[in-house]
Amino acid sequence: MKIHDDHLYHGSALIQIAEHPQFTAINALKLGKKALQVAYQINDDIAVYFKYASKPTPAYKEYPFTFTKEHLAELSEIAKATPKTFIALVCVKDREICCLTHAKLLALLARREKALGAPEENLTVLVTVPANKSLRAYVNAPGKKGSTLGQAFIVSRGAFPGGIFA
Repeated sequence: MKIHDDHLYHGSALIQIAEHPQFTAINALKLGKKALQVAYQINDDIAVYFKYASKPTPAYKEYPFTFTKEHLAELSEIAKATPKTFIALVCVKDREICCLTHAKLLALLARREKALGAPEENLTVLVTVPANKSLRAYVNAPGKKGSTLGQAFIVSRGAFPGGIFA
């Protein structure tokens, strides 16, 4: 079987989860009868949805993570079934994982929609990995690259995987 990039990047994050002392089980996450290829059920009560970006953009040093309407709808369904839903944003080049709760992702979405005055087709969450500092997750102001819309969420480098078990 061919190994795809997502296998490598999801796998590295899943190993960190499996090595955590509170870990007991991992299973494919299913919506109805369909197993999702980007989400997993951890223990009995945690869902983790994975996205990865290979490298940051050269101009702003941001990792872009795009969520389509379909991704957001999937995440809403997952969160209804599993309230402890997390999004693991794998920043490949820096070898870091920025983990957000579903509620924080929705807060970023709400900021964009409020600024635009309407829903948009895709939501792009940006993550920066500043040297010797915590990670930053945010969205841009509409039409303004390099301009953070509201406060960035500051995510400790050590928040994953322990944060999903808290």
